[in-house]
Amino acid sequence: MTHKERAKAYWKENLRYLAILLSIWFLVSYVFGILLVDQLNTIKMGGFKLGFWFAQQGAMYVFVILIFVYVKLMNKLDKKYGFDEE
Repeated sequence: MTHKERAKAYWKENLRYLAILLSIWFLVSYVFGILLVDQLNTIKMGGFKLGFWFAQQGAMYVFVILIFVYVKLMNKLDKKYGFDEE
């Protein structure tokens, strides 16, 4: 596989990871925090309504977790395609 082919495959896989992670972020922040807030507010978590929790804190926690997941995935991807800094 040439360098150009590896770079193209790398970028394609990177975009797939981004699409998946951004979809999760959208689901948690917009769908759970805004669209389904009334349905989720019928459930309590730690004394707070679940819809409120997603809107105020849950989306931020998930976003930070997604950053760490992305770093891990990209490190793995770099090694797979030989773009790591070793």
